[in-house]
Parts: sequence; C-alpha cells; structure tokens
Amino acid sequence: MTATDHAVELVRTASIAAADKLATDQLAFDVSEQLAITDAFLLASGANDRQVRAIVEEVEDQLREQHGAKPVRREGHRDGRWVLLDYGDVVIHVQHTEERQFYALERLWRDCPAIELPLEVTDPAAARQQ
Repeated sequence: MTATDHAVELVRTASIAAADKLATDQLAFDVSEQLAITDAFLLASGANDRQVRAIVEEVEDQLREQHGAKPVRREGHRDGRWVLLDYGDVVIHVQHTEERQFYALERLWRDCPAIELPLEVTDPAAARQQ
C-alpha cells in the first residue's frame, strides 16, 4: 500500500507553506507500509523558536484554506522547539535545527519511499524561472 493521493497533496501544500516561512531541510516519507496510523511524514526545520512557530502557523493556515483540514492533534507549540501536527493521513514535524540534528528522525524512516516535494521547495530559483 502507498500513501493516498490526499495525503500526498497535504504534504505538498504543507511543504510549500513551510518554505514560504523559510523552513529548511524538508523531507517527506511515505510511511504507509510501516505504520497503520498515518500515510506520510513531513519533516522541516526552523532556525529558532519563533520561526518554528511561524512555519507551523502558516502550514495550519494553508491546509485549512486549501483543503479544509484541521489537525487532530497539535503538540509542542508553546515551546517552539519541536511541533507535531497530526492530520490523520499526515504527520508534520517542525523542529528547531538543534532538535532536528539531535533526534535525526530521517534516519528512522530512511528505508521508506520519499515523497517528491514541489520544485518551489526543492529548488526555489528554478521554480521562479518557470
């Protein structure tokens, strides 16, 4: 089984929203084979607590506006070091750079298929030229 089209769309929308707030090191994984509780993970980093919170707020706003999606669960927003947004089909982790390096979630899921992120996220300069 692979991630649903809906989950992939949520990941792509969230990744563009995160990039708009200058999130770095974005990666997305199809975890549907390994986990029964969700289809996809999106990982993103922010340079400081304020930026992490800004990324999270933009992701929530865009997912609500474009897909009518609201998180089932939201954890860590107050501290701004590692915020988890659970949308059922998709779980989004926005981490402070230090937490991202320490916990290295991508190592846990590196055997899962990657979900291709939009060009605006992976190569903003090329996206602007199109």
